[in-house]
Amino acid sequence: MASKVAVVTGANKGLGFSIVKGLCLKFDGVVYLTARDQKRGLEAVEKLKALDLHPEFHLLDVSDENSIKDFADYIKTKHGGLDVLVNNAAILEWNEIYPTYEAAKRNIEINYQSLLSIEKWLYPLLTDGARVVNVSSACGHLSNLKNKKWLETLQKKDLTTKEINEFVEEYLGSVRNGTFNKDDFADEGKHAEHRVSKTAMLALTMVQQRKYQNKNISINAVHPGHVKTDMANGGGDLEADEAAQTILYLIMDASPNLKGVFMWHDKKIVDWYDYEGDYYCKDVW
Repeated sequence: MASKVAVVTGANKGLGFSIVKGLCLKFDGVVYLTARDQKRGLEAVEKLKALDLHPEFHLLDVSDENSIKDFADYIKTKHGGLDVLVNNAAILEWNEIYPTYEAAKRNIEINYQSLLSIEKWLYPLLTDGARVVNVSSACGHLSNLKNKKWLETLQKKDLTTKEINEFVEEYLGSVRNGTFNKDDFADEGKHAEHRVSKTAMLALTMVQQRKYQNKNISINAVHPGHVKTDMANGGGDLEADEAAQTILYLIMDASPNLKGVFMWHDKKIVDWYDYEGDYYCKDVW
C-alpha cells in the first residue's frame, strides 16, 4: 500500500516548521517540508533530522505557478496522490501600516492568489479522505470588514471565486488610485492588505468546501493565535510548537465531518459570518 503524503508550505521556520515537526511525530506517511529557498529548507530538514525526525524537502515557491506545477508533477509521479495539505506560506510586511500598492499587491499574491494556483495543480491530487488546512489569522474573520457591499457579497451562500477576486481587486484598485477608505475596515484599516488577503482566504475556504462537497475532502481554516514568529514582529504570546497543535488536531484528530469551518486557536469553532462579532485583528501594527 502506498504511503500517505502530507505537505506543508512555507515550512522552513516558525509555525510551518513546527507543523512539520508535529506531523513527523504523529502522521503515518511521508511529510514534505517545502520552502521557496532551497538552502533554508534543507537546513530546516537537517534540524529535524537531528531530532531523529525525517521529513522530505522539496522546493516550492507559492508565488510562482510554474513552481507549484512542478511540485504537483513530482507528487503525482512519485506518490500518485496527496492526503494532507497545509497552506501555511504567508507574508506580512510591518514597515507600513498603510502599504503602498506594490506592498499590498505582494501580500495578496502570496497570501491569497497563490491558493488559486494551488487549487488548480494540487487539489486534483487530493485523495479520498484528504484534509486541507488553510492557516489564516484573526485578520481573516469577516468582522474585519465594515464595507456593506463587501459584507453582503461575502456572506452569500452561493459566493463564487470570481466574486472574491472582484472584492480583492476593488481593494487593490483603491490603494492604487488613492481612494482607500479606512472606514471600510475595522481598527482604522491598519494593514488592510493583510485583512483583505486573509478574509479572501477564508471566503475561498468556504467556496472550495462547497465545490468539493461531493468528494470526501475536509477543507478548513484556522487562526493559530498570536504566534512568536518573524511575522509577529517580535510580539506573540504562543510558541510555534503550541500554536501548531490546533492545526495538527484538524489534520489528525478532528471528525471528518468537520468541513468548511473557521477554528480558533483554542479549538473552538467561530462563526465566520458574524461580522458584528469581536473577532477582528487588533495586533497587526
